[in-house]
Order: sequence, then structure tokens, then C-alpha cells
Amino acid sequence: MPTVSVKRDLLYQALGRTYTDEEFDELCFEFGLELDEITSEREILSKEKGDGKVDGASDVILFKIDVPANRYDLLCLEGLVRGLQVFKERIDAPRYKRITPADSQLQRLFITEETAAVRPFAVAAVLRNITFTKERYENFIDLQEKLHQNICRRRTLVAIGTHDLDTITGPFIYTAKPPSSIKFRPLNQSKEYTAPELMELYRTDSHLKHFLHIIEDKPVYPVIYDSNGVLLSMPPIINGDHTRISLNTHNVFIECTATDLTKAKIVLDIMVTMFSEYCSQPFTVEAAEVIYPDGKSYFYPELAYRKETLGAQKINSKIGIRETPDKLAKLLTRMCLKSRVLEDGEQLEIEIPPTRADIIHACDIVEDAAVAFGYNNIQMTIPKTYTIANQFPLNKLTELLRQDLAAAGFTEALTFALCSVDDIADKLGIPVSATNAAHIANPKTAEFQVARTTLLPGLLKTVAANRKMPLPLKLFEISDVVTKDNTKDVGARNLRHLCAVYYNKNPGFEVIHGLLDRIMQLLAVSPGIEKGYRIKAAEDPAFFPGRCAEILADGKTIGKLGVLHPDVITKFDLTMPCSALEINVEPFL
Repeated sequence: MPTVSVKRDLLYQALGRTYTDEEFDELCFEFGLELDEITSEREILSKEKGDGKVDGASDVILFKIDVPANRYDLLCLEGLVRGLQVFKERIDAPRYKRITPADSQLQRLFITEETAAVRPFAVAAVLRNITFTKERYENFIDLQEKLHQNICRRRTLVAIGTHDLDTITGPFIYTAKPPSSIKFRPLNQSKEYTAPELMELYRTDSHLKHFLHIIEDKPVYPVIYDSNGVLLSMPPIINGDHTRISLNTHNVFIECTATDLTKAKIVLDIMVTMFSEYCSQPFTVEAAEVIYPDGKSYFYPELAYRKETLGAQKINSKIGIRETPDKLAKLLTRMCLKSRVLEDGEQLEIEIPPTRADIIHACDIVEDAAVAFGYNNIQMTIPKTYTIANQFPLNKLTELLRQDLAAAGFTEALTFALCSVDDIADKLGIPVSATNAAHIANPKTAEFQVARTTLLPGLLKTVAANRKMPLPLKLFEISDVVTKDNTKDVGARNLRHLCAVYYNKNPGFEVIHGLLDRIMQLLAVSPGIEKGYRIKAAEDPAFFPGRCAEILADGKTIGKLGVLHPDVITKFDLTMPCSALEINVEPFL
């Protein structure tokens, strides 16, 4: 959960009253937040760097408040105060409005086709006649950072740029150029740099170095110019110093470049709604026009309000309360979801404001009603079910086996359920077609292309990552594998497998065989030809010829054990012999 740090005195001043620490903690809980810590800048520095590094640090009391990750409207003091004031019914939720300037001359942003190779989308807006104070300015910058870390996914999806509109002249052009042709003076620098020089400069910057990878391998870098050729920014890295915001700034041009247009719209809406209250016309935002390469134009910010209809009975049943529709409408209105009862007396019409991008389903509305009602006020009842909850037999068996395998000297590993095609096919000497694996339609990385069909590759990669640990390495895992199955409605099924490996200077086949005997003893399965378990010689490309055996229980094959083939060992970056065992545990339920 994101943590918002606010100065206590500023918060109380904005709320119009003071609280004891306990009272404010309770208020946060009622509103669905958590007061995580009460501290100060001096205390924070003292913990991080020691008492000798706190000279000049402030003693101003700070509240660190945990907010839900999808509540972008609570990531700054302005949104937090507005939400609490509406919740306590001291003010009505504001109505945000998009306006056009008196001369009808909108700021225009033209997007060129070159941007398609890097960041194809952009949105923009203007905060006109805004008044900054030191605190408001700090909150404005801090909100950008919070959004960058959260919904913007560290600038990979969206990058925010804010500029002093009085220092530049529209219309603006968003394009992409070869790095060598880009030259400007970046924020907080005293001279001009080319784009390659900037990338090298920021490679050692503790803050900006984390964003260089987003564009550094691209043939062109995105840039925004004004009509006079002044460079505003090189997203998602840095703004130009020419357009920097200051306390004397009165007109702010906000642009968001993105790879995800939906996220860009949300980010722009949050930025302008949080700080439009400081404009000469509070809660109004001047529109900007964005023209795409195909000639289509769009006006931003959207500031869209939408309406949803939900039955009072459904809300009551989901929460476990019995409130009238009027009372439920009042509860939702306190959560900035203006609501009214429709003519039938049962249905509620809920208006979702542009600040509440987290409301995407009826259950989100129900959750807000529960928060406003108060979780502590919901009467505890026993669910009206016909059964008493119990652990699945398969999970219970798994837990019992885990304990005994650990007691046998093996260490449990937990590996990824997704892996590459090579892991389950080429590295094990098996054709891809023979794996019967469920493939991911649009894998984001080559490491996660398919759902694993065997636990062995995951354990071998774990061994490879721990080769410097003392030998022998004895690992096991009991988890699900996935295979395609046309008889299932989802086209695949899960199977619970047990896999163990022994890695040492000698193969240790006897260790793995002994572990198999112990497992069968725990499962109360005796050695036998027909009714018990037995092993018989088998061939498998993953195992050394003549050193592989098939495991049968009650006449059915449940797995294999043996010494791994040297080629398999090499492909997994290992250098010593390794024995392995893998069985399906579901037949023993």
C-alpha cells in the first residue's frame, strides 16, 4: 500500500480542527485508511543515517498514512482532506468542470507518427490562474512522484510533465527524434546536453537512473517542443529547465505521454482535480486539444462522470446489514459517490466522479458502502451454509508430506508456475509437441512462456542459483503442474506433483531411491507387483541411459526417478551429478 506523508499541523488546519493522535487514528480507520506512523523528518533521518546526520532536520510532526493502492485521489494532502471532509459531511463533494478559455483559443498538442515507436499516446490540460504556496508546490511535485511510482508503473506506462505556460508558446509538437539530434538544458542543470550525454550523466543519478532503460535502447527518443522550438521535456526522463514550475507560476501546462492511453487519462484527471481548487475558478480545468497523426482530435481532460444502478437489497445482502435505500444512498454520498433512490424505491443511482477510477464494478460500490457503514458496526453472524469449512484432502496430504520430507533432510523450494519453453522441452531433451503444455498467448518475457508441466526445471534452476552453498544440495517441491485437457471447461487441468533432487559430487541415486521408499511408507503403500509399488527400467531423454526407472503404484505409472543426463546438467548450468524423483501424488488420496 502507498504511504502518504503529511504534516500534522497543515492537515489539521485544512480539516478545520485538531485531533488527538488516537482520535485521528480512529478517523482514518473509519475512512478505510491506516495511520501507520507518527514521526518527524529528524526521526526518519536518525533511523536511516544515525544521529550525526540530523543537523538542520525539521522537527515538524509527520503523519504517515497507508492508503489503498487504487485510491489515487488520496495520494496528496488535498485529496485526503477533501475525502475526509466529505466523509464527515462537512462539505459536499465538488463538481469538476472542463472549460474553454474566454477567447476560445485552446492549447493544442500535435502528435507525430514517429512517436509510435516509443510512446504513442499523449494527453494534456491547463491549470489556469493557479496560486501556489510553498506547501502547495511541494504537494504538487510529491503527487507526481506518487503517481509515477503507482499507476504509472515507474514511468513505463505514463510520464507526467508540468510546465510554466507563460514561458512557452503553443501549439506544441510531440515527436520522436534520433538521440544525437536532441540538445537542451535539463531541469536543475546549468548547461545544454545532447540526449546521449544526458543518459550518461543520469546513469549515476540515484533517482533518474531507474528510468533510463525505458528508452535508452530505442532508435528515437520522445520530445515535446513549443512553436518556437523550445524543448519542454524528454519523457519519461526529464523536463527542460526553461519551463520549470516555481512559486510564481500562475498557469500550468500539464502533459502526460504514455504507452497506455487509459492510464494517461486517469493520471491527468487526478493531477488536475487535486489542484484545481487553487485556481481562480475552483475546480475548473482548461481543456487542451490533442491532434493525432491521422488527423483525429480529442479534448482533455475528460473529467467524465458516469452513473451506475445498484439494488439496495444487493448491497445489504453482500455486506450483511439491513439499511433502507435512503440510508445507503447517504452512506455512498459520504464516500464521494453521490447517490439517490430511484422512483421504484429500491434501486440506487450512483454517480462515479472522475477522481474515483478505482470504481470499476458493483462490488467496489458495495465495499465503499461497507466502509461508510463501519466494519465494526456489522453484526457478526454464522454463514448460512450446509457444511463446515475444512481443508481439501489434497492440501492436507501435501502438508503432511512436506513435514516428513523436511524431516528427511530435504529443503523445500517454491518455484515459478510459469517457465520458458526451453525449460520443459529443449533442456530436458523432449520435443515441445510432446510436453502437452498450456502456452501463454502473449508472454511478456521469454522466461514465462508456458505453464510448467514438470517441477524438475524449477528445482534445477534453484540448485544452479545456490551452487556456492555447501554440498550436498537436497531440495524438494510439492506443487501443481498444468497440462492441456480438452475434457475440462478451461482446456487444462492441474496435477499435484512431488519432485526431489540430490546434487553432489556423486549421483546419490540411493538417496533418491531411499526417499521414494520413505514416501511410500508414509503413504502406507507396500512394495508389490500388483497391489503395491515397484520400479522398472525405463528410458527418458532427461535421464542417463540405464539409470532411469519408472515408478508404478497399483499397476499404474505415477512418475520416474534416476540419474539426470549430463546434457541436462550442462544446460541448467550445473557441473556435478544429480539424481531426481518426480511423482504424481493425487492417486494416493
